[in-house]
Amino acid sequence: MISYSEDDLLMLSGIQHFAFCERQWALIHLEQQWQENVRTVEGRIIHDRVHTPLLVESRGSMLISRSLPVVSWELGLYGVLDLVEFYQVGVSSGGVHIPGRKGFWKPRPVEYKRGKPKPDSRDEVQLCAQAICLEEMLQIKIDEGDLYYGEIRRRTCVSFDDELRQQVFNLSQRMHMMYEKGITPPATKGKHCRACSLYDICLPSLTGRTKSVKEYIRKEIQMKTEEEE
Repeated sequence: MISYSEDDLLMLSGIQHFAFCERQWALIHLEQQWQENVRTVEGRIIHDRVHTPLLVESRGSMLISRSLPVVSWELGLYGVLDLVEFYQVGVSSGGVHIPGRKGFWKPRPVEYKRGKPKPDSRDEVQLCAQAICLEEMLQIKIDEGDLYYGEIRRRTCVSFDDELRQQVFNLSQRMHMMYEKGITPPATKGKHCRACSLYDICLPSLTGRTKSVKEYIRKEIQMKTEEEE
């Protein structure tokens, strides 16, 4: 089992960028480049609404914790969670004890997004990584969490199954490898590029063209070598 040190820790929120586009992640987290567009501004406003100064709020048999710092030494990730709901459960239901509160409580992470559910798993990956952090810190198993989408104004339940967990571990390991080697991959132009806030910095058309030229030269050299043989 891999265990990272404090110096190795990467931002948990970056795993969503990485799942969406490895180049976008590298531009942000390796080259420290960022550019806001309408989507990022709206997303920040939604998160600001969630991250109120109130740390713990009680609602009947549920506790709400906002802006909760978390870390996973196994994933090598750290961050601050939007919101975690703690539901009071029985002793045999796998809950944890919260100082100053009676009984046992089961955590459920909730991540807020500005838009609507994505066609890929980038949001699910981020939420699952949050759950793994909580599991490691609280020594508890978390089966589900929620993604709240501002555009449709409702939650989507996410099950943290083995396949999604493995995807999180694979992505985190690749993130650490690329961070350690300082790799910024070339762009792969696609429909998703226009929605990216780093489009004007990334310049996927030029990067893609450069990649094509390199591939052309490689193939020409290979053909000439084969002819000489």
